[in-house]
Amino acid sequence: MTQVIPIRPNTSETTPNAILRYTVAMSKPESHLFEIRLQVSQWQAKHLDLTFPVWTPGSYLVREYARNVQDFAAQTPEGTTLAWRKVSKHQWQIETDTTEEIVVSYRLFANELTVRTNHLDGTHGYFNGAATFFFIPGFEDRPIEVAIALPHSDWQIATTLSPVPEVENTFVAEDFDTLVDSPFEIGIQERREFEIFGKSHELVVWGRGNLDLDRLVEEIDRIVRVEAQLFGGLPYDRYLFILHLSGSGFGGLEHKNSCSLNYPRLGFQKADSYNRFLQLVAHEFFHLWNVKRIRPKALERFDYTAENYTPSLWFCEGVTSYYDMLLPLWANLYDAKSFLKIFSKDVTRFFTTPGRFVQPLSESSWDAWIKLYRRDANSDNSQISYYLKGELVSLMLDLTIRQKSDNTRSIDDVMKQVWQQFGKDEIGYTPEQLQEAFELVAGCQLDNFFDRYIHGTEELPLAEFLEPFGLSLKTDTDKQPPFWGVRVSGNGNGNGNGTTIQFVEIDSPAQQAGLDAGDELLAIDGFRVSSDAIADRLKDYKPGDTISVSVFHQDELKTVSVTLAKPQPSNYRVVPVKNPTLTQAKNFQAWLGADITTVS
Repeated sequence: MTQVIPIRPNTSETTPNAILRYTVAMSKPESHLFEIRLQVSQWQAKHLDLTFPVWTPGSYLVREYARNVQDFAAQTPEGTTLAWRKVSKHQWQIETDTTEEIVVSYRLFANELTVRTNHLDGTHGYFNGAATFFFIPGFEDRPIEVAIALPHSDWQIATTLSPVPEVENTFVAEDFDTLVDSPFEIGIQERREFEIFGKSHELVVWGRGNLDLDRLVEEIDRIVRVEAQLFGGLPYDRYLFILHLSGSGFGGLEHKNSCSLNYPRLGFQKADSYNRFLQLVAHEFFHLWNVKRIRPKALERFDYTAENYTPSLWFCEGVTSYYDMLLPLWANLYDAKSFLKIFSKDVTRFFTTPGRFVQPLSESSWDAWIKLYRRDANSDNSQISYYLKGELVSLMLDLTIRQKSDNTRSIDDVMKQVWQQFGKDEIGYTPEQLQEAFELVAGCQLDNFFDRYIHGTEELPLAEFLEPFGLSLKTDTDKQPPFWGVRVSGNGNGNGNGTTIQFVEIDSPAQQAGLDAGDELLAIDGFRVSSDAIADRLKDYKPGDTISVSVFHQDELKTVSVTLAKPQPSNYRVVPVKNPTLTQAKNFQAWLGADITTVS
């Protein structure tokens, strides 16, 4: 058995003058391989330890970025090979007692187009620091230069790192954290520059699509201004929006001075899809305060080698999700009716997720590393998203504060409080300090609220919180067929091929009968059924009826009897109450800035 020897890093005091410089080349971009070289100068220790990050801040999953490293080599500038060994899955050690100049080279496979990974092809190269670069333990606070070798003369470089004066295509990060926090987009781009409150902003777009770039810049401008007004200014000198237009991707990743966005290239025509994109922009931009500067104590300093646990991701992401609905409304990019439509979709997702009764919100935050990004057939039965429930809990806290203060205070005041107390100086907060900030603004103890809805699994009484603001929850139970607890996917062509059970709800009639996720659904009561016809077929029955369901289970034909239960809601709508009182109308106006009588 091979012994794993722990790295004992040399300190910067041992080699105080060490200089670190990366070169990133892409001579054959169609190969998806970045060619990377790290040059370490004035090294004065017997060995050089290198560690590759396993995750990136903002995406809470160990992604094992070192799996993409290949062709690792170490030598002197003259070409003399240096002995090296791999110490663990993401750690290398090079023998350096014969030289002060070390050149490390490796190639990095990059064909994963997400905001948290790397992608290289014939049109561009995109990379994130954590997925690309080694760090030297003990030297994380040292400056690092990054030189880019362009494969084509028409390719451009977009990054928020400062250029090195009089050195072409070369940039410097003040430390490894900054390098990780500064993605590069290199290639064929469309660009727009604009100024807001005296600060420089740039939108860089890769890919083709149906967006109106000038309109998008105008609407990003309005979102930025609204958020800046909330926090009292912009905490940077320059900000970069990187937008990737892809076939069907979706995502965003926040950085201190930039964000990366991935959106379907043809998703800018329909209003609902465009509003979703505006929410994505608002969400990632809001993160430059909430998460990048206002962050939990556990994330005050990043450990790039392992999980960084915190129970407070519900605040980091849930509050941000709540604001990403509000901010486009405040910026007059959509109206209160659109807000309620968007909110209703989230309410539906929440109340149709059985896992809300199993996993507390704080536990969802803590277990992000093993659950949120690793969904399986049982996920909806056993867990709840801290984005989703965090959004609804944030709304409930906001409405609580508004009610107790007669709308003179809100969750905005909580954000301003934690910005002043923690964000400006980047001091991490504890869960207790976070609750205290809410209590300070609310003017009351919130132990009961936090125990029930954040640390517990009690049902959220959302209707109770919405009623004083003139809103009610409506469901479609009367229009639903009898319940059997199955969700399917398929081609819907009516021939029975490809109709697959995706999810079976815990304790549902289908689960009790033995149906399983992954089963191919063939027939109900002997008649072929397709994914788009199931609901209509079930309307032929009433609660208490027993149906015969035929499936292929692991390629074996299986027929089971399922006794149908009473209908359950599949859709929730947040709508104004009929004949709102003056108080309800006033509260609605103060919260959403609209006349409730005009929202239907």
